[in-house]
Amino acid sequence: MIARRHLLTGGLAAATAHAATGGEVKRRSGSRIKIGLNAYSFNKPLMAGKMTIPDVIDYCAQQQLDGVDLTGYYFPGYPEVPSDEFLYGVKRAAFLNGVTITGTGVRNDFALTDPSSRRGHIQLVKDWVDVAAKLGSDMVRVFAGKELPKGYTFDQVLAWMVPAFQECAEYGAKRGVIIGLQHHDDYLKTADETIRVVNLVKSDWFSVILDVGSLRQGDPYAEIEKLLPYASNWQIKEHVWYGTKKVEIDLPRIRKIIDKVGYRGFTPIEALGEGDPATIVTAFLQKVRLAFA
Repeated sequence: MIARRHLLTGGLAAATAHAATGGEVKRRSGSRIKIGLNAYSFNKPLMAGKMTIPDVIDYCAQQQLDGVDLTGYYFPGYPEVPSDEFLYGVKRAAFLNGVTITGTGVRNDFALTDPSSRRGHIQLVKDWVDVAAKLGSDMVRVFAGKELPKGYTFDQVLAWMVPAFQECAEYGAKRGVIIGLQHHDDYLKTADETIRVVNLVKSDWFSVILDVGSLRQGDPYAEIEKLLPYASNWQIKEHVWYGTKKVEIDLPRIRKIIDKVGYRGFTPIEALGEGDPATIVTAFLQKVRLAFA
């Protein structure tokens, strides 16, 4: 009994110590892909009030999608936290339709120069960590900042940005919610810059949401491959960029990168083409399924 107790407590201690390492995502090797949807694909009808969050869940059920990222902007009263009644209604609808709520997201900006403004954005992330926990979701999608503020260096901004992310990750850890950093060709423009932030935050509750359309410096596929070991979620978009040149995404190439590097989890799609959103999303979904089969 003593030996067994020592083994269990020793393993727990090791796991606890490891939980503060951060860096690359630790998972079993190989790949297993679950296709999801980012609600931003229906941004126009959602913002116009012609579609609701339950409608998005219904679409996912209709299309046999595994999961959905329910962006916070589409909840009533955002950025205020919705009522428990509303959140639990969404949670119930998703569960009964076999759709996993893979995450939600906020519009934070940690590149702001005013400390009091940054504190407000930290609280915004914490508030939506609570929302994610109530939804039974495992992630809140966040950003670094809209841009590098004039008169400041990249490193100067990191000096206040990293502690902000660390505070959010610590809060998320207490509620079982990962803080997912979406690089967005904004303050963060490259894989190396994004990886640097992850390594500085040093938390297993902080990782990357790999946005294929926001790596616009050099070869996007090389950037995707470099960033994938740090990713715990995706945004699969219709296009990649070579500088200012937009090119249709090579989905079979993305699948090959996944199989080479390894990834297990959700790959939400985000289709933003012009026209009827349902038609565009469904057509892109078919292409993704064909490539990822």
